[in-house]
Amino acid sequence: MRGDSAESDTAETAKPAKAGPDLSQLFRTMPGQYMILDRDLRYVDANPAYCLSTECTLEEILGRNVFERFPPTGDGARQVEESLRRVLVTGVAETLPLVAYPIPARGGGFTMKYWSCVHLPLFDAAGDVGYVAQNAVDVTELQQLKTIAYGPNPGVPARGENDLFQRAQEITTVNKHLVAETQSLRDLFMQAPGFMTVFTGPELTFALANTAYLQLIGHRQVIGRRLAEALPEVVEQGFEDLLLGVMRDRKPHIGQATSVLLQREPGAPLEERFCDFIFQPILGVDGEAVGVFVEGSDVTDRVLGERQQKLLLDELNHRVKNTLSTVQAIASQTLRTNADPAGFRAAFESRLMALSATHNLLTATNWTSADLREVAQLEFHPYGPERYRLEGPSVALSPAQALALGLLFHELATNAAKYGALAHGDGQVEVVWRARRQGERTDLEIDWKEHDGPPVIPPSRQGFGSRLIERSLQGQLGGESRLDYAPDGVRCHIRLPLARG
Repeated sequence: MRGDSAESDTAETAKPAKAGPDLSQLFRTMPGQYMILDRDLRYVDANPAYCLSTECTLEEILGRNVFERFPPTGDGARQVEESLRRVLVTGVAETLPLVAYPIPARGGGFTMKYWSCVHLPLFDAAGDVGYVAQNAVDVTELQQLKTIAYGPNPGVPARGENDLFQRAQEITTVNKHLVAETQSLRDLFMQAPGFMTVFTGPELTFALANTAYLQLIGHRQVIGRRLAEALPEVVEQGFEDLLLGVMRDRKPHIGQATSVLLQREPGAPLEERFCDFIFQPILGVDGEAVGVFVEGSDVTDRVLGERQQKLLLDELNHRVKNTLSTVQAIASQTLRTNADPAGFRAAFESRLMALSATHNLLTATNWTSADLREVAQLEFHPYGPERYRLEGPSVALSPAQALALGLLFHELATNAAKYGALAHGDGQVEVVWRARRQGERTDLEIDWKEHDGPPVIPPSRQGFGSRLIERSLQGQLGGESRLDYAPDGVRCHIRLPLARG
């Protein structure tokens, strides 16, 4: 018994599985006329019924453009071509109830044929519309029977047919207007400046998408594909849940300057865009949501502009506060050393002009930096080139460093013009600088040296320049300095840490 049972199980296992239907055979034997075109409207395949009706062989048409084989003439050809191309773009099937289209006859000339056509999109493995299939029903015989019954020019319809004929004409006119209006609406939809798309069903399948939306997503083929398949990156950011929530609650959702990361080119990294949008539920006759209409605009430029404007305003406020603090300090220190109003005014204005000159240098570079040589040279303009020497590499100073050194050079030059090397015709000022690496940082070292001036007498009290060095260089910029009143000329050594990069 056990042996019989085992043998029976083996026999059952060995039975071949049932083969599925041969779809190729089905395509060949179907009585309806079918043909398949690629995106360039070239024949990919056609069944025998199609070849018989169009009086051609499969070998004659494969690889040829359908309108090369059947030259377009009249409105019928235009309707067929426009419909085929729309289906390739939108991925939505279309029906042409009646089309008159002459085809070449075997004996020469043309044979007028009448067709009822259905155009179906065929999707490739990637989910894009790769082909379009046409199912054409030859209704020529019905049209010929009508001609036999009423003649080539039937004239006035028979009694009892007036109403029917009148209604047919009215319906034809209305249909033409509807087709024109539909095409106009489609054109408006596709050319709208804001992006628009339509999702249908619980799986959020793309049904429509206009040009602006396709530009936003990098011209990916999305029609007929689910959101999760076509734009997986937006699913991870929660937009699928938002759309499903709109369908569930049947309430719109509005987003303003919302950040979304999109892959706008194949293989490219995600790019951040900002969008204003509304998700509007599409309600069916039963009041339930059957889809979502999305409309919005890409406001990335506006958002980035507002951010830049805020940064500039913050920077401007910071600069104004710093400038006012500097002016206040200049006024206070100048007043301390110049009790006489006339002397105070001259010294104060002179220092403000030095501050203004450095501001002009920084403005020329949008307050990013100023060159050290240009900052130093500002104070030597009143003197001939033989009265000073500047030597050192190009160094970009930060705004704070440029302002501090500008004021410092002004005080040293003013002192040299009153009491030092610039007070007489033979004196000279030498400013030499260098960048020196100190471990992980780079320091700027500057040496101010005066030659061939009158004998130097050290001051009895600390002046504005000394206090400026102490407050600006040592306190704010983390630098240090040393002022030496040597008998043969003033010496000043300055060290400042330079910003990295």
